[in-house]
Formats: sequence, C-alpha cells, structure tokens
Amino acid sequence: MNAQFEDFQKLGKENFELALKSIDTQSKGLQAIATEVADYTKKSFEHSSAAAEKLFGVKTFDKAIEIQQTYVKEAYEGYVAYATKLGELVSSLAKDAAKPYEAIVAKVATVAK
Repeated sequence: MNAQFEDFQKLGKENFELALKSIDTQSKGLQAIATEVADYTKKSFEHSSAAAEKLFGVKTFDKAIEIQQTYVKEAYEGYVAYATKLGELVSSLAKDAAKPYEAIVAKVATVAK
C-alpha cells in the first residue's frame, strides 16, 4: 500500500513539473509574440507617418499617386512578412508547449496496448 502511495506521489510530482515546463514555454512564446506585434505596430506607424509626410510635400498629382502606390506595396509586403513570422511563432509555441506531455502520451499508449 505504501509503495502505491509513493508511486502516486511520484506521478503527481512529475506531472506538476511537466506542467511548469509547459507554462514556462508558453510564457516565453507569448512574450515573443507580444514583442513581434509591438515591433510591427511601431514600424507600421512609422511607415505610415513617413508616407503621410511625403504626401503633404508633394506638388503634383502623379507624384502623389507614386508615393501612395509605393506605400501600399511596402505596407502589403511588410504585413505578409509579419503574418508569416507571427504564424511561425504561434506554431512553434504550440509544438513547444506540447513537448513536455509527449512522454506521458507515449507511456499511456504503451500501457494501453
């Protein structure tokens, strides 16, 4: 009976440690995502402000159209790069957060067979 209790305690301790590892990984991943969002927001605002300043100083309609086209193209490319990187960060977060539990799943699968 005492051996079963010790096994149960050991299992509880192992699961708690795995949960802590997962939480730590999630925390780091969410911090990386928040940093990426903040960086993109700052760059986007600066890019918009620079384009607006250029537009205010323009003297011809053709130059205004050129500035606007350049701005839209660069904004689109920046957003695609941002969305790609953000997607990679989220995917990495999910994989890394699940890693600590892979051993438990493997054990359960072995026992179930």
